[in-house]
Amino acid sequence: MSFIDLVKLRKSVRAYDKSRLLADDELKKILEAGRLAPSAKNLQEWKFVVVKDKAILEKMVPACKDQAFIADGSCVLVGCSDKTDYIMTCGQQAYTVDLAISIEHMALMAAELGVGSCWIGAFYEDKVRDLLDIPEDVRIVNLLVLGYPKRDLKEISGPGRKGLEEIVCYNVWNF
Repeated sequence: MSFIDLVKLRKSVRAYDKSRLLADDELKKILEAGRLAPSAKNLQEWKFVVVKDKAILEKMVPACKDQAFIADGSCVLVGCSDKTDYIMTCGQQAYTVDLAISIEHMALMAAELGVGSCWIGAFYEDKVRDLLDIPEDVRIVNLLVLGYPKRDLKEISGPGRKGLEEIVCYNVWNF
């Protein structure tokens, strides 16, 4: 599969086949893809909590603004960092950018394996922190639900995307 085909295949999946659990070897491949992601100054300031316990996944639903599908996936990856002091020259905090890159690498690997995923940014950090015993000095940046979709990824239509002419200009800002 070409890279562009893989990018087109990856969609936010919110309906999972609860009868199929993600195999450990597939989870390891997904985590490995995230481990190999680039990071600012190669600091690799990420940590991931893999939540597979169904009772904990159920408790995560209210911590994630009552998005019930979170408990239907095989697991949730919780992207964290305790190294939050590095600000890139451009003014952005490196750990948030680095975790976003790493999680997207994992989402793409999942798609290649036929595994569905959904980025979660709608969550209450304090509630997730308490539920998973994450220390106060650790920031939770993003979550990624993983599981086999109820329908094949190729059958799931994603939202429309803006055309390049709406998002790209050349040399100077002239939108």
